[in-house]
Amino acid sequence: MLVSRGRMTETKEPLRWYRDFIRESRLEEQPVTAEIYVASCFLPQPVHNDPTDRIIIATAREHDLTIITRDRAILSYGALGHVKVLAC
Repeated sequence: MLVSRGRMTETKEPLRWYRDFIRESRLEEQPVTAEIYVASCFLPQPVHNDPTDRIIIATAREHDLTIITRDRAILSYGALGHVKVLAC
């Protein structure tokens, strides 16, 4: 988004940069499935209001992942024991 808005310049096209980053970092993408979309609508309360963050939370819960974030709402949700979080 920063590149598309001209707030950041990059020598590679964003999708190529992303794919190179995933490959070089040896990361594995997790698909957003219908189950995750539905789960994001039924998370334990109180929950984050941002739909994208809810999908991130549901994905982490589904795959037993830790979310590394500065987002206070996600960190607070993790402190309640609903998702594993790590502040950065």
